[in-house]
Amino acid sequence: MVMRSQFNKVASLVLLVTLTFGAGYFFRDSQEPVVAQTGTSRDELFAPFWESWDLLHDNYVDPLDEESDVHLMEAALDGMLTSLGDPNMGYMDPETSQMVFSDLSGEFEGIGATVRKDEETGALLIVRPLPGSPAEQAGILPGDEIVTVDGQDITQMEQEVIITLVRGPAGTDVVLGVRREGSEDIIEITVTRARISLPSVEFDILDGDIAYIQLYDFSRDAGSELTEVLIESDAQNRAGLILDLRGNTGGYLDVALEVMSQFVESGPIMIERGSGDQEQIYQAFGGALAPTVPMVILVDANSASASEILAATFQDLGRATVVGTQSYGKGTVQTWRQLSNGGAVRITIARWYTPEERSIDLVGVTPDIVVEFEPLEPGTIYSYDVDSQLQAAIKALDGVGLPQVHLPISGGLWHL
Repeated sequence: MVMRSQFNKVASLVLLVTLTFGAGYFFRDSQEPVVAQTGTSRDELFAPFWESWDLLHDNYVDPLDEESDVHLMEAALDGMLTSLGDPNMGYMDPETSQMVFSDLSGEFEGIGATVRKDEETGALLIVRPLPGSPAEQAGILPGDEIVTVDGQDITQMEQEVIITLVRGPAGTDVVLGVRREGSEDIIEITVTRARISLPSVEFDILDGDIAYIQLYDFSRDAGSELTEVLIESDAQNRAGLILDLRGNTGGYLDVALEVMSQFVESGPIMIERGSGDQEQIYQAFGGALAPTVPMVILVDANSASASEILAATFQDLGRATVVGTQSYGKGTVQTWRQLSNGGAVRITIARWYTPEERSIDLVGVTPDIVVEFEPLEPGTIYSYDVDSQLQAAIKALDGVGLPQVHLPISGGLWHL
């Protein structure tokens, strides 16, 4: 893990969302296929479904083909899971499932660029091509706007659809219609996709001897990457530490516990309650690398699940000051189970609480110091000095409280 250049620091602009399809995720690592079961009572229960299926195929005005059948089946699965009113449950088709789990591994196949969606034009604005990526090699520049992908206008599409279009198997080409800053002309740039590896953690040392650590997710390697960063930055011996969880939508339960244990030496750090009277109290692992350094945590509306349990627990323990805006509000744990068709279902199996029995589900974490991100003027180059929330975190380390301010929050960043 190396220090970022000033150019790379733009990733801290607001947040990083790696497209996990759900506004936050916190789940057990359980992906084995589900084995089908049979039983007379279940056959009777589902008899009306198959009766309706047959009636539809026998009587619908338009022909139904195999693709239509797949769509009907997937809609039924999703309807069953969402009918319980839990926004964190649902069905993912095989393509989406593969994309989600590749994001959690820290790798995906695409062009290698950090982007955000321009809410006014609908175009994708290139924040930066990743160093050495196919996007950089093809000549994609910061500030470029992607308006078409393989000839399709993307300005009215949802982000999940755009991601599916831009990503694809390594070695294949995608043609991007790009509008360069200062011109209305659209130029076509062909990019050959490759396997992209993303760091979960990046760091820098700020003026005043402050370690600034951005934790983008709680993916499988996040814990080990954080360990490297804490050692390399000598975090424990710095004047202060800022942990940036803005845009961090969560990840694996065991990784979240590992991360929390680097800042808390001992004691309970999370309570999990499942169905019935099942309860588990998780303790810090011991051997923390930065247990006493003064600490501030940055959160925003896209900080969810694992990010929230960390922030809320550290509030309870008096371990850190939380700065930013109200977090998302997801206080549940899901298991993701792969199905025989390659798709997956996401099922809520437990709720979590802080050591003080506090739940943030549907509420979120209220920062100790509320400061919203002040959007940058067009053409302004990002720097730490213009990041209002980061500056508030630095002041909080100096013991200077700030009044609440109410400014618009900028849009999110994600990777292609």
